[in-house]
Amino acid sequence: MRTAVLRYRVMAYVTGVVLMVLCFVGIPLQVFGHNNAVVNYVGTTHGILYLIYLAAAYLMSRQLGMKLGSPQTVILLLAGTIPVLTFVVERWMTRRFINPAIAAAAAAGTAGAPAPARPRSR
Repeated sequence: MRTAVLRYRVMAYVTGVVLMVLCFVGIPLQVFGHNNAVVNYVGTTHGILYLIYLAAAYLMSRQLGMKLGSPQTVILLLAGTIPVLTFVVERWMTRRFINPAIAAAAAAGTAGAPAPARPRSR
């Protein structure tokens, strides 16, 4: 599950950054500067990355046991279409679904043994 979560997080951040560049740099350059180069290249890149994001998010949602038609899954899959939303949804997914699933898997894997102490980061 950790691999699916890492794959999802990387794609969420990459897709979010590319979408922000497209919306906040490319579109103003297209409208006010009459320069289509950024929109053409970054828009195509975002489209390809969004498809990879969809695959990564779907695979992670299946491992977390989320149903395909549930509102949470729909929000997760559509997050790459609105600027900044991928960052918000990634944090929400981590707190609400990912951390509890990882904790449950760790508890089930240790069969009641105490978890090893981890140093706290400040």
